[in-house]
Amino acid sequence: MKKRSFKGGAHPPAKKGLTAKSPIAAMPLPEEVILPLSQHIGAPAKPLVKPKDRVKTGQKIAEAGGFVSVPLHSSISGTVKEIGEFPHPTLGLSLAIKVEGDGGDEWDEEVKERANYSGLTPQELREIIKEAGIAGMGGAAFPTHVKLSPPQEKPIDTFILNGAECEPWFTADQRLMLENGEGILEGMRLIMKVLGCQKGYIGIETNKGEAIKNLQKLASPYGYEVIPLKVKYPQGGEKQLIKAITGREVPLGGLPMDVGCVVHNVGTAYAVYEAVAKGKPLIERVVTVTGNPVKNPQNLRTRLGTPFAKLLEECGGTMAEVGKLINGGPMMGIAVETNGVPVIKGTSGVLVLSPKEARYRKPRPCIYCGRCIDACPMGLMPNVIGNLVEKEKFAEAKEYGVFDCIECGSCSFVCPAKRNLVHLFKYAKAKLAQMRES
Repeated sequence: MKKRSFKGGAHPPAKKGLTAKSPIAAMPLPEEVILPLSQHIGAPAKPLVKPKDRVKTGQKIAEAGGFVSVPLHSSISGTVKEIGEFPHPTLGLSLAIKVEGDGGDEWDEEVKERANYSGLTPQELREIIKEAGIAGMGGAAFPTHVKLSPPQEKPIDTFILNGAECEPWFTADQRLMLENGEGILEGMRLIMKVLGCQKGYIGIETNKGEAIKNLQKLASPYGYEVIPLKVKYPQGGEKQLIKAITGREVPLGGLPMDVGCVVHNVGTAYAVYEAVAKGKPLIERVVTVTGNPVKNPQNLRTRLGTPFAKLLEECGGTMAEVGKLINGGPMMGIAVETNGVPVIKGTSGVLVLSPKEARYRKPRPCIYCGRCIDACPMGLMPNVIGNLVEKEKFAEAKEYGVFDCIECGSCSFVCPAKRNLVHLFKYAKAKLAQMRES
């Protein structure tokens, strides 16, 4: 089996064994949900409801705040209890709508299947995807309809379905490809119809052999090619995936559309299928709940807004002391201070680390070994950029390409001095944004 890849990257332990064989289980309906208005890149959604309003499952409760934004729908039926600031898994605090459930699951009348959707035009499909509130479910949460609206001067000839799932510990996408492959491929077909492109590829790392075989069988009638990819992090990065599969290189500062490509995660494709075929907005997703302290790690189909505490409870709680609770994986995830933060559209997994695993290692000065340069999948010089940021030379850091950093963490992972390079790069980006606004 020929395996394609890209230059650079790292090889963190996969740690997928705890949940790889765990079929997707449905979470019980939560008693209440917290639905942040910021669950995607771009402008926050704007509330359409007020406290004491009665809402139904799938009802639109907030409209898009602009073109780069998506609407928000209630994930349960019940009553709006409050609109205010609540804990957020990535932003600390964020404006959100709190809905108290009624114990039932009464769906909005607007949510209904489309008996015949094959005749829908690309524009009609794009509008359905937008109104369903779909944002990228691989973690970045970029509004899907925006990705599907490239300018006319940049035609798309290639679509890539991302099934790499290179982040350690997580297997939600793997299980989705095994259990809902038909829906994923139908979603891929709809996306390609919107884009008007003919070439379709599915990239999957070779440690997911069963998923490769399943999608190869299912993709044959569509004419899509399943590409086995080398197990290497960050194989699932858009630019790395494009390089590995097509050989095209997205220019620094550029976007996939600059080389005629669009990439979407398998979860996003499945959400597109459900929106178009079933009329179902994005109100739930599959989340891997894992880590050595977790009693019964699982892949859970979870309503958005469900607190992390409820997911851990469904998994039997923890057997040992918790050192760190992370929204996302060990490479790109963000530690959270409370298990009260809710699942949002970009929550692919919840990772629990033991105190030993989460132990802080004090960074030492750079020893100029160059390992970070070899590992950087973007071809940057992380050691040089890090040194510049430490000296607060932000303009120079920008010249060395800090904005091209995808924050994958490969440099920090291989660094023998344990420098917090990604932290420095995020700090530099924030400071440069402040300087630009002032």
